[in-house]
Amino acid sequence: MEDAKIIELYNARSELAVAETERKFGKMLFSIAMNILSNREDSEETVNDTYGKAWDSIPPQKPDFLGAWLGKITRNLSISRFRKGRAQKRSGIEIMLSELEECIPSSENVEAESENGEITAAINRWLETLGKEERIFFIRRYWYGDSVSELAEKAKIPPKKLSSKMFSLRKSLKEFLEKEGIAL
Repeated sequence: MEDAKIIELYNARSELAVAETERKFGKMLFSIAMNILSNREDSEETVNDTYGKAWDSIPPQKPDFLGAWLGKITRNLSISRFRKGRAQKRSGIEIMLSELEECIPSSENVEAESENGEITAAINRWLETLGKEERIFFIRRYWYGDSVSELAEKAKIPPKKLSSKMFSLRKSLKEFLEKEGIAL
């Protein structure tokens, strides 16, 4: 079913909207949650929370890209759930977030600047400068939360080589954001 039809179902308050959302996007949303939470039960609950948030938000919202919009909700809910229940040991999500700390502004700056979309727009401009493979690596790592070893296996390259490439990408992003005047 097309995204516009699913949104129409939400607007009509039809429970079929949630079923169609699950059918079309459920695996992707579960993958995002699982990559962050590493726990099946928490991931399933987070995806269900995503459906509830979509139900509560449409209407009035009408997302242009339903899958991306739902993915963002799932990612944010997963990170919130992770932060609430994290243990002392460093997990995949902590490592992933710490990798980005050097090139993404502090949370105070992010909150202030993200409201007007400056950081998002700058990151999107930077992503457009990358080749397809680099862009996929960056998005799969830092949006979907794939591990370096998973990405390396899919790309059939050594993990150390990919780690080096990811380091270069983070450095490039940091330099780009600094040139754009975004305080780090």
